Amino acid sequence: MRSLMICSRLLCSAPSAMPAASSPAATSDSSRCFLRLCGAERPRQGAPEAGRALAGRPHGSRAHLQVLPDAFELLDVVQLQLQPRRLPPQHHSTAAVSRPAPRGAPPLPPTKSKPSEEGDAPPAKRAPIFYGSLEEKERERLAKGESGLLGKEGMKAALEAGNINISSGEVFELEDHMSERQAEVLAEFERRKRARQINVSTDDSEVKACLRALGEPITLFGEGPAERRERLRNILSVVGTDALKKTRKDDDRSKKSKEEYQQTWYHEGPRSLKTARLWLANYSLPRAVKRLEEARLLKEIPEATRTSQRQELHKSLRSLNNFCSQIGDDRPLSYCHFSPNSKLLATACWSGLCKLWSVPDCNLVHTLRGHSTNVGAIVFHPKATVSLDKKDVNLASCAADGSVKLWSLESDEPVADIEGHSMRVARVMWHPSGRFLGTTCYDHSWRLWDLEAQEEILHQEGHSKGVYDIAFHTDGSLAGTGGLDAFGRVWDLRTGRCIMFLEGHLKEIYGLNFSPNGYHVATGSGDNTCKVWDLRQRKCIYTIPAHQNLVTGVKFEPNHGNFLLTGAYDNTAKIWTHPGWSPLKTLAGHEGKVMGLDISLDGQLIATCSYDRTFKLWTAE
Repeated sequence: MRSLMICSRLLCSAPSAMPAASSPAATSDSSRCFLRLCGAERPRQGAPEAGRALAGRPHGSRAHLQVLPDAFELLDVVQLQLQPRRLPPQHHSTAAVSRPAPRGAPPLPPTKSKPSEEGDAPPAKRAPIFYGSLEEKERERLAKGESGLLGKEGMKAALEAGNINISSGEVFELEDHMSERQAEVLAEFERRKRARQINVSTDDSEVKACLRALGEPITLFGEGPAERRERLRNILSVVGTDALKKTRKDDDRSKKSKEEYQQTWYHEGPRSLKTARLWLANYSLPRAVKRLEEARLLKEIPEATRTSQRQELHKSLRSLNNFCSQIGDDRPLSYCHFSPNSKLLATACWSGLCKLWSVPDCNLVHTLRGHSTNVGAIVFHPKATVSLDKKDVNLASCAADGSVKLWSLESDEPVADIEGHSMRVARVMWHPSGRFLGTTCYDHSWRLWDLEAQEEILHQEGHSKGVYDIAFHTDGSLAGTGGLDAFGRVWDLRTGRCIMFLEGHLKEIYGLNFSPNGYHVATGSGDNTCKVWDLRQRKCIYTIPAHQNLVTGVKFEPNHGNFLLTGAYDNTAKIWTHPGWSPLKTLAGHEGKVMGLDISLDGQLIATCSYDRTFKLWTAE
């Protein structure tokens, strides 16, 4: 094919006139080159005689051209149209004819001619390659398969190789993953269909309220009102609209129960309670009259005289110093209280012991043994060491195990036990009459005990958490309680009603005390502040930023209420003016938290007890 292409190119590019005379040598050279290009001339190594016979004949003769008639016939045509080129003698045997490649065709690789001894011999003819066919083998395989030989032999070989296991019909169940996937897709399709049918409010506040009711975050990062509505719709499509209705019903029910819980309620008490209330009314009214008469007499004193007396008192308070310091026990001291005659000081300890100390020399007088755990408070009877016999009940104490014990001044063992508290009793306090004893308990209630009748006459609830401290009005008509719920309450003992709700502290109330003037109440809290409340205005009139840590106790001066004493976990006790609530003195000296404090009835001594196991007496120089 390449020869034909070269011939056609030569025919197209040859001139129309040819020279008349051409030498036989030129014709022979061009013929040989053309035959080599066409592949017609082949070397014949096996017939040298024929080659020599042909070589002796003149070029261009018919006898020479009969070797390859087809090629020489084509050569005749080329000789008629082409003008032969004479090659240089040195390239006669090795040069290859170079022809321009057709336009658009890839360049042909250069042909290399190998020199031989007998001249340029034609290339050897390659034997044809025959690729075997699989038809015969396939026919044999099909014939064996039709006869059954292949199936039996193949089955036998597969069984021997272990590729085929024939069982008795046991079937293994396989999970239908496609069915599960289809079920998931159908469920998602149904969910989206339900979501499109759910009506969601366009009010963003209502959408947030619904999300909050369902327990979902009301907003996500970068989420707008439209995305929030869509998220609520998707959630409702999953949980159902009934879940939202149920949640709203539960919220309404809890809100209703909360309102009912916040309402003041009363339960029927024993007949002795009515008797005690009548007795309290008869006791408190004359004392209130007396207090008001004293207030009128005090008002008649000139203002200059009262101011001078107040200044002298403030000067004396500023000069307070540590008079005595005593180690009270091996464990921290939790409470201290002066006797009515100011000659004894009672201390309570976490070791379970209560001790009586002489004042002012601070010598140990008695050790009261009876409690087995932390003692929360110990207080003297209002008439102890004054008109009460030493054999009678002179002290009361409480502990963390819920026990309340009564003590005399002669015995180291308790005179009686008060039972009925199921949880920790934080504080005890005597009523001014000395007939009743108030206790606060961690069961969210406080109780009033009639010691003459030896029974509990009042079990008062009202706090949502444990009740910590209790105090009685100087007239004996009111009781105040402070709870761990950060609220205080003032109760009328004559009617059983809560007459004032002390709301304002941020943390637990640990101390509460009434002023001798009859209308001021002070509370100390875990929010480091002390608040002063006016019973006449029924509100907080002043907040004292008292300490740097929680306030453990507050105490008014017991005779006239001329100053206020506070103690805290910042290891200090502070004195504040009343009225005015200005700081007068900081009693610093303890190495630990101030746990309890008290003021003697004569106003000469201040006692503080601390977590550092010591108690200190403070007096003016």
